[in-house]
Amino acid sequence: MTMLKTLAASTLAATTLLTAAAPAQATDFNGDIHANDYKWLTFNLMRSEDNRLPFRNSEDTYLEMEFGGRSGIVDLYGYVDFFDLLDDSSDDLNDGDNFFAKLAPRFSLDAMTGYDLSFGPVDELYIATVTNIGDNGAFGGLWEHYVGLGSDVQVPWFGKMGFNLYARYVRENYGGEDESKWDGYMASTNWFKPFVNFDDGSFIAYQGYLDYKFDADEVGSQAGRSVNSMEWFNGIYYHTQRYAIGYGLKYYNNMAFFTDGSTATGVRQDTTGFGNYFSINYKF
Repeated sequence: MTMLKTLAASTLAATTLLTAAAPAQATDFNGDIHANDYKWLTFNLMRSEDNRLPFRNSEDTYLEMEFGGRSGIVDLYGYVDFFDLLDDSSDDLNDGDNFFAKLAPRFSLDAMTGYDLSFGPVDELYIATVTNIGDNGAFGGLWEHYVGLGSDVQVPWFGKMGFNLYARYVRENYGGEDESKWDGYMASTNWFKPFVNFDDGSFIAYQGYLDYKFDADEVGSQAGRSVNSMEWFNGIYYHTQRYAIGYGLKYYNNMAFFTDGSTATGVRQDTTGFGNYFSINYKF
């Protein structure tokens, strides 16, 4: 109950701060919940450098299948990463993890109830979920669930941004103490802002996300672990109708709840700092 009260209070506080930002633009279903349906799919050739994973800073060339869209009540985003694409012995993930998947469906409360729930700068409200799935290793795999309240919010200059607040449930975490427990929360936001437009329809966009995990007391009670963790991705991408190419600068803080600088695991953790991502995308 304490977790639910904290989640509700934090959501109310965030919403109150946002109501002064911009007027709402209610989602218009025109009597048809599929009126705003769309979908997209890209395959991305990625190169990561200084990816601050626990126990090592990794460099990897990998393939990402990224997708999203809207169908009725469901707003969907997700991706699957396939690591060490070139089977390169010098790749830090060679003979390591094979994949990582994220599925983040949100379920529109407006569409489910038939009511316009917009207010202030808030366009639409959702039941928001995320599932993270990691490859099995010597100590098991990763299977995290997040559930909470989501929203689309109009923000000056950015336009529509997603703001979501979740409670975190850990099904599997490589054998960690937080398995099969509710442990912490995550606040997240994401954006996609074209800011340079060309006559041929191509454009340059600032796109990214911020995931801040906090109050994970169960995992944070272990030696060398933290109660909070953050990933903040800032990308500049050039888009055409069929392709995109871009660079992303990602800031990590205590990646995966491993305390930066700690040697409690037998290895000095380097989990805070910047990583670099290079991407060539093909759009279907």
